[in-house]
Amino acid sequence: MSINQNLIKLTFADFLVRSAYQMGKSPVLPLMAASLGADALFLGMIVSVSTMTGLGMKPLFGLLSDRWGRRFWIIGGTLIFTGMPFLYGSIENPTELMLLRLAHGLATAIYGPVTLAWVLDQGRKGCAERVGWFGIAKNGGYIVGPLAGASLLSFMEPVEVFTVIGLISILALIPVLMLPTEHKNAASGISWKKQISGSFKAGLGLPELWIAGGLECFLYIGLYAVKAFLPLMALSEGIPIIWVGVFFSVQELSHLLLRPLGGRIGDRNGYLLTAASGLVLASGALWALPVIPDVSSLISVSIVFGMAQALILPSCVALFANQIDYRHTGSGTGFFGSMKNLGKICGPILGGWLVHHHQISWMLWSLSGLLTLFSLIMFCSLMGRKGTLQTSG
Repeated sequence: MSINQNLIKLTFADFLVRSAYQMGKSPVLPLMAASLGADALFLGMIVSVSTMTGLGMKPLFGLLSDRWGRRFWIIGGTLIFTGMPFLYGSIENPTELMLLRLAHGLATAIYGPVTLAWVLDQGRKGCAERVGWFGIAKNGGYIVGPLAGASLLSFMEPVEVFTVIGLISILALIPVLMLPTEHKNAASGISWKKQISGSFKAGLGLPELWIAGGLECFLYIGLYAVKAFLPLMALSEGIPIIWVGVFFSVQELSHLLLRPLGGRIGDRNGYLLTAASGLVLASGALWALPVIPDVSSLISVSIVFGMAQALILPSCVALFANQIDYRHTGSGTGFFGSMKNLGKICGPILGGWLVHHHQISWMLWSLSGLLTLFSLIMFCSLMGRKGTLQTSG
């Protein structure tokens, strides 16, 4: 499958900013929040609050990129990725940290729908596999980031790590500024009113988008609860914090390597069936985390998490992408991204509430049950609506 040079430039820029951004997620951000005095519930809010920006803003940025082009917004998102990390040195309490994370979320709110829309603009045929290949480079940052962040913590304070994050993000401006300006955009010739109404109809009126978004939402509820509280669980169990970085890096490495295969399985065997099966794997990984006896078992669980993501994520995108009006691709990816962000928000907050009242193990088992329940609902939906819902490529 050929990939044009512009997509390579975008992918490289995305790799740089995602790598840097993930360096500041887990374990750096939870430890910084704890050092400022945040309790478990407030820590969960700090970890999730940056995605609240995307929850409301992703559809807007997707819509605007449909009208004004992708490049303008990608440059803006890169500038936010670059500037925000240098502000962490002025933070003095958990509330200020939460507000800064809220502003920092503008960067991912732009990048999420706009870069995905760019990929979908390349064509719908073999969509899931293309998304899978793009994810290999794009999600490489999720491998490099946690391990690099955990390594830097061995000789740096969390606030110093954020300075490094800003310096790395500056490099992404080079490939982004080399991207060409689009000559014509799909929605540029229609009125604002028609575009907005068409965007809502193309997005929220599409059953496939709700189902795909729901699957990703529940995946991220479990995954982001783990991102928020695995560092604390490791410290309580006497596990060196470097192994938390290894956990998330191995998880994303297995996800990255298996994405094209997961996309191909979805193209051949049905997107909904493939994604629902992946959610069952994620549920099993959550259940296993509290009962793992050693570090080697911890890494095994991270690999299962990666396998689950590889099955779910490419198929979820293709499930709605094959049906959405091409004039509203950006808006559709924005609505889809908002549902994903809802899971990223609910995971740490729900996890924090459960940890506040119970142990971390009970939190993980509870979320495992939640994912199992939703996967069963999807299997029932697949059987009950076969023939009326687009489930394969």
